[in-house]
Amino acid sequence: MTKLIVMDRKIVIIPTYNEKENIEAITRRVFGLEGGYEILVIDDGSPDGTAAIVKELIKEFPERLHLIERSGKLGLGTAYIAGFKWALERGYDYVFEMDADFSHDPDDLPRLHAACAEGGADLSIGSRYCDGVSVINWPIGRIVMSYYASAYVRTVLGIKIYDTTAGFKCYSRKVLETIDLDAVKMKGYGFQIEMKYTTYKLGFKIKEVPVIFVNRKLGTSKMSSGIFGEAFWGVIALRFRKLKAKA
Repeated sequence: MTKLIVMDRKIVIIPTYNEKENIEAITRRVFGLEGGYEILVIDDGSPDGTAAIVKELIKEFPERLHLIERSGKLGLGTAYIAGFKWALERGYDYVFEMDADFSHDPDDLPRLHAACAEGGADLSIGSRYCDGVSVINWPIGRIVMSYYASAYVRTVLGIKIYDTTAGFKCYSRKVLETIDLDAVKMKGYGFQIEMKYTTYKLGFKIKEVPVIFVNRKLGTSKMSSGIFGEAFWGVIALRFRKLKAKA
C-alpha cells in the first residue's frame, strides 16, 4: 500500500530595507533546504534596489518567491502584519519570521517547523537565551541590554519566555487566525513582544528552540533608541490591556 505524504505549506516572511548585500544569498539558502519553503519579501521602498534584485530572482523562482512593495519605512510590525494577512489568504499552514541579514541561520528553519508540526507547539521561537547566551559578534553592551530587556518583559508580563524580543519564529496558522491582527499596536521591535504575549494569553503552546544568533556581516543595522523606548513603555501598557481573540 502506498503511503500518502502530505506536504504542509510553509512561507518565510522577510522584511527588507536596504538589504541588497544579503537578499539573494538568503533567498538561495532558504530554497536550498528540503521541505518546499517559500519566501515572501516585504520591501519598504529600499533606495538601494533590494526590490529590483528580488524581481530578478522571481524570474528564476516564480512559484516560490513573492514580493510586496511598500512606499517608505512603515515599521517592522506593519510589515509582518501585512505578511501574515497575505499568508492566511493563500492558505499557508506555517508562517515564519526571519531577518535578511543571516543573523538567523536558515538551517534552523526545519527545527522551528518541527517544534510545531511534530512537537505540538503553536508558536516556536528561535531563542538566544533559553540555553545560556548564544550570541556571536555583538558588543557586550548590546548583549547585556538585550538579555535584561527580556528579563524585564518576563517580570512585567509574567511570561516564561527567555527570549521575549526574538524575531526568528514559526507560527501555526491557527495562531494567526485567532489573533486580531488589526488590534496589534506596537510597530517596532515591541511588536515581537506583543505577538508573543498575545499568543500566550490566548492559551497557545509556545516552545523555545535554542539557536545561535550571529551579528550581521553586511549591510546596516536598523535598530534605534526609539525602538527600545516603544518596547519599554509598550510593555507596561500591554500588562494592563485586555486581550481577546478575534471575533
